[in-house]
Amino acid sequence: MQLREIIVEKIRNKGPISFCDFMEMALYYPKLGYYTSQRDKIGTEGDYYTSSNLTPLFGAIIGRQLEEMWEITQKEAFTIVEYGAGTGKLCHDILDYLKNNPGFYDKLQYCIIEKSPQMRQKEKAYLHEKVNWYNSISDIPKFTGCILSNELIDNFAVHQVLMQEELKEIFVDYKDGFIELLKPATKELRDYLDELGVVLPKGFRTEINLQATEWIQEIASALKKGFIITIDYGNLSSGLYGKEKSCGTIVCYNKHTINENPYRDIGNQDITSHVNFSALCHWGLKNGLVCCGLTNHADFLLALGFKELLRKSVSFDQDSIRKEILLTHTLLMDMGQKFKVLIQKKGVANGQLSGLNFQSTK
Repeated sequence: MQLREIIVEKIRNKGPISFCDFMEMALYYPKLGYYTSQRDKIGTEGDYYTSSNLTPLFGAIIGRQLEEMWEITQKEAFTIVEYGAGTGKLCHDILDYLKNNPGFYDKLQYCIIEKSPQMRQKEKAYLHEKVNWYNSISDIPKFTGCILSNELIDNFAVHQVLMQEELKEIFVDYKDGFIELLKPATKELRDYLDELGVVLPKGFRTEINLQATEWIQEIASALKKGFIITIDYGNLSSGLYGKEKSCGTIVCYNKHTINENPYRDIGNQDITSHVNFSALCHWGLKNGLVCCGLTNHADFLLALGFKELLRKSVSFDQDSIRKEILLTHTLLMDMGQKFKVLIQKKGVANGQLSGLNFQSTK
């Protein structure tokens, strides 16, 4: 049975489902969801690129920041926990860079939290040392180190809401096609906006990512001392709830094309929403995480010496020069302005991080 038919059958048997439940099934239904199926998702044959798929320099840049974090935490045994490692390329490139620092490398362990059996299989075929896999961060004893995610939270299933006379939640029904209907929003959804001080105007549609607030609480409790690096696209509340976002931020990716219809090609397209970094900071602080800073992707790379590493990595033939120009434009202009880097800390009294030296997002 196709995933679309499974969702339709669930609606017919149990009634309309929340958009959050629909998105969860579309992305993560066993063997048929977008992230649990066998199809390629990342790279030329997939649906989108990530920074780590474009160049190993991205892993080297992250490695530089991790070295500094290790020094700030007094060069203790250091654990890196990466969520959703994809093909494993970022992990590979980080470790490849850190091999040049044997003092750090010897004290390092790398843990991957991967919920997709198919992606875990690919990662294990690519990564052969220093790496262990876990189903949950709760399976790892409390540690000193860094929790890293790159384009993770935008794929958490979100609740969609619409402000009318009161806040309404969007549910999905089926009558000769998927249709949307409204039900009064739960107290949990109303409280989310209230805690962030967000007042939506009438007619404003947006997303609420409760899974992100649960995630930040979970990782905060797992970290004894260290840092959290969250790389994703999104904004602060002030940027997410302006007029230009009044229809929400749901975007779907399929074979490097973009659309805004999550109800088509179910299981074969990625469904994403913009991350609310204000929410991560707010619920992080409630759970002992102090915000070090938020910057954009380009400034993070430049602050840690991206251009220097790039110059060292290319030869001066015409093909290399063209590649350098394209790579610089993609990482510093296209993705560089769209993506943000949030760094939070726990149990660390001080220590300025070089990746935040050019903070452009307040």
